[in-house]
Amino acid sequence: MTLSSDLSGPSVEPRVIRKQYAMEMAVERTRLLYQGSLLPTLFMLINGLVCAGLLWSPQRYFVVSVWLIWLLSLVALRVIQVAAFDSAIPNRQAHPIWRRMFMLGSAMTGLTLAGAGIALVPADNFMQQAWVFGLIGAAALSASVAYAVSLPAFLSFTLPCLLPAIGYLFWGGDEQEQGWGWFGLILLGSLSVVAWQVNRLINQGLLRRFQNQALIEHLQQAQSRSDQLNHELAKEIDQRRRAEDKLRETQVDLENRVAQRSLELDAANQALSKSEARLALALKASELGLWDWNLQTDEVHHTQLQELFGLEPEFVTAMLRHLKPRLHPDDLPSLKRALVEHLKGRSEDYQIEYRVRHGDGHWVWIEDRGRAVERAENGRVIRMVGTRRDISASKGLEQQRQLAATVFEAASEGIVILDPNYALIAVNQAFSRVTGYDIDDMLGRNVVELPCSRDARRHYTAIRQALEQDGSWQGELVEARKNGELYPQWLQLNAVRDTRGNVSHIVGFFADLSARRESEERMRYLAHYDELTGLANRSLFRERLHEAHQRGRQGGRRSLALLHINLDRFKLLNDSLGHEIADELLQKMARRLVNALPEADTIARLSGDEFAVLFDTYGNLSSLARVATRLSAKLRLPVTVEGHELVMSASMGISLLPDTAREISALVSQSNMAMQHAKHLGGNNFQFYTDSLQASTLERLQLENQLRKAIEEKQLKVFYQPKLCLATGRLNAAEALVRWNHPTLGQVPPGDFIGLAEETGLIGAIGEFVLRQACWQACEWQRQGLEPIRVSVNLSVHQLRQGKLVSLVRQVLEETGLAPHYLELELTESQLLDSVEHIIATFQQLRDLGVKLAIDDFGTGYSSLSYLKRIPVDYVKIDQAFIRGLGESSEDAAITRAIIAMAHGLSLKVVAEGVERPEQLEFLKTERCDEVQGYWVSRPVEAADLAELLRRDANPL
Repeated sequence: MTLSSDLSGPSVEPRVIRKQYAMEMAVERTRLLYQGSLLPTLFMLINGLVCAGLLWSPQRYFVVSVWLIWLLSLVALRVIQVAAFDSAIPNRQAHPIWRRMFMLGSAMTGLTLAGAGIALVPADNFMQQAWVFGLIGAAALSASVAYAVSLPAFLSFTLPCLLPAIGYLFWGGDEQEQGWGWFGLILLGSLSVVAWQVNRLINQGLLRRFQNQALIEHLQQAQSRSDQLNHELAKEIDQRRRAEDKLRETQVDLENRVAQRSLELDAANQALSKSEARLALALKASELGLWDWNLQTDEVHHTQLQELFGLEPEFVTAMLRHLKPRLHPDDLPSLKRALVEHLKGRSEDYQIEYRVRHGDGHWVWIEDRGRAVERAENGRVIRMVGTRRDISASKGLEQQRQLAATVFEAASEGIVILDPNYALIAVNQAFSRVTGYDIDDMLGRNVVELPCSRDARRHYTAIRQALEQDGSWQGELVEARKNGELYPQWLQLNAVRDTRGNVSHIVGFFADLSARRESEERMRYLAHYDELTGLANRSLFRERLHEAHQRGRQGGRRSLALLHINLDRFKLLNDSLGHEIADELLQKMARRLVNALPEADTIARLSGDEFAVLFDTYGNLSSLARVATRLSAKLRLPVTVEGHELVMSASMGISLLPDTAREISALVSQSNMAMQHAKHLGGNNFQFYTDSLQASTLERLQLENQLRKAIEEKQLKVFYQPKLCLATGRLNAAEALVRWNHPTLGQVPPGDFIGLAEETGLIGAIGEFVLRQACWQACEWQRQGLEPIRVSVNLSVHQLRQGKLVSLVRQVLEETGLAPHYLELELTESQLLDSVEHIIATFQQLRDLGVKLAIDDFGTGYSSLSYLKRIPVDYVKIDQAFIRGLGESSEDAAITRAIIAMAHGLSLKVVAEGVERPEQLEFLKTERCDEVQGYWVSRPVEAADLAELLRRDANPL
């Protein structure tokens, strides 16, 4: 009933039936069409024959005959088609080709009837029209009812049968024919309604028939299933009856066994309680903690957690969430690795040592052991049990043992351990390194039998007695190495006693004193002698000097002479050829000093290239002068060092006691002062100390301090000496000159402090000050509306050596805003000899900036003309020594003329300095000199005065 109601219900019909029986209904409709087509076909044939008889006349013989033959052919084809369909198997009948062939035949049949209505019905005979139209309508009605099983089949016949004839009748123009047309339309509408109603009834019948068939099949299956279930139920009831009988028997037996098992379980529980108590006592005594870990829930049960970790058990209930964060980060990787190895079955047991943070904050070493005791069906471990214990104490002992072993083996001193009978039981590597004997050859032998204990055998009795009485002995011995070499040894022995006070071991420490002895000898030597030259050093020199002074005072004579020697240009040689060649040169110079001065009492090296020679007694000044002259000549002899032939000269200063110095300390400073004076005079000479030299030196020292103060307090000022362009007659440049206005001394001449600034290195700060001031002033003149002029600034070799000149010039130009071509830098010709290649590179970089370059004092130096060709300069300044002699000396005029011609040949401009007379100016104009400067043009003036000169020069009227 349920299935029937479901199948017939409206909710199932469109959703289930149409999907389930669409194919079967289509096949059934096709079968009904073929089965029902014979009667309409026969009826159409009869009506066709009647129509042919009614319309038969001589005028229509041909047309009626053709139509009749066509009709008979269609009827024959339909009969053949139905016969073929009936003979086909059911699977072939379901093919869509049968339905399409049927619809094609019905369409051709409808067109045949329509052709009869159009072509055969006479237009003027109403009676024949009525019969023919009636017969055609009857045939159409019969076929339409038969074809209503399928609406497409109905339409494929009805529309070709009626629509062409209706259209023909409506468009024929005759009122009677139009009436038949309306009759055709009414017939078409009626047939469509009847066909739709018939089709709906047939579809419902087919659907219900299929539903009934499905219901019958379902009922049959249910009946068959019910019979099968009843059969199985009867069999199961029989089996259950037999099982119940067997179960009763089993129950009686089980009750007996349960009673017996209960008795055994009670006994086992009592034994288990005793075992658990014993296990708890054993765990507590062994200080082991037991843990049980469920890997699925991460739950863990601990014992001894408070004792091991200082934590309450209720706060650590999960292994990963609670205990893992307390592990030491360095031990976590190894713990994970050991655990994964065991979980994957690669290790039989899980065992690891790690650190855990104790409840009070310190780290505790734990030894953890465990094993997987339960696995899932896929082999995954789901439970582990194990024990853990605190091994912090043993770890500490192990670290101490490792440390002691490391110290024992790594100690630089030899360590030996003897038993109470003085047999060797352990030694370290230092023992073998010092003695040369293998450790394995020494172990187990008595100390007096060792070949390396030559001196210890002689002191054996005293050593043993000291150890028994005092527990220790130490002293220096002379022992032998394996190769027979004797060496000093410091030995220290200590007795180790056990708890009962008996000697259990004897520990000995010994050190090889040979290196120490050599070092002490070396230190004693280096304390008094120079390591490089072998001469006395400063310390020994001072001792010898004081000893000589004391001997002189005790003997009533004080004739001491001190010769202070400094090699000339040694720093340049050291920087250019390297320290190794310089050291070898110092050694050869030291040997020359020793060979050249056999009468000297002490020859010492005071510093890098400074030496001192002490004469305890001297005859007179003439003899000292001869000694210094002889020494200077021998030092100047060429010397070859690693393929370099070198010629060295020396500057020497001589001071005397008591002629000049009253104290020993003054003797040294005075000789140094005399040597510095010889150095200032160009070197390669000797000078005696005088009182005037001391005064000059003191004055220079005071001037140096005042110059430093002048730079800090801005006492320096820049003056400007204009230059006159001979071609235009205008002032086009000015040279910046530094002046020092001392608060008490007044104007200090440049010659008094420029050279001092060069020597002390202060020239760098002074040069930077002049450069900044000159560039700023040039821009200031331009801001005042004056015609821009070029400012010249003198360079020093010190500034070039620093290597920062280019960056300094670039920075000053950027800060002041002066165009580079309005700045001119001057370098004297004599300075070109110092680092020519470096000067060329620096000048090229300055030229790239756009700065003008000039060579000052040209003609007074010794520079090669090839340098002049290579150095990128713009101006050549003729030294005033040549200009001063113009008009008086033909040689000066020739030199000046040659310099101008040569400079112009090299595309250089020429500036003559020191022009003071009109005839000098006329000569320079004649020789086409470019610019002049000197007192004839203007003296050096301050910036404001030069501005006034520039204004007058721009507006001469």
